[in-house]
Amino acid sequence: MASQVELLYIDGCPNVDAARQAVEAVAEGMDVRMVLVETPDDAERLRFLGSPTVRVDGRDIEPGADRRTDYALACRVYRTADGASGTPDMSWLRRAPTPS
Repeated sequence: MASQVELLYIDGCPNVDAARQAVEAVAEGMDVRMVLVETPDDAERLRFLGSPTVRVDGRDIEPGADRRTDYALACRVYRTADGASGTPDMSWLRRAPTPS
């Protein structure tokens, strides 16, 4: 069974297109689902850490993100090996666990 990749985002986020292109290039053969987060309640319910957020089978690909609770309708800044970025490090997506 293929993994499901979700890209959660807010309307107007300048990093969504770049994140989508990167995810589609890395997640070849996986179902990529775009999820628009519209309200603070949605952000809380979806455990949304900012736009864009990438998840594989419901788990954020950023290491340590599962311990965070700073949910918000905001742009997300990732701390990658190359410095601050508006998109996640795609090596995290490549290493995300997939079902057997």
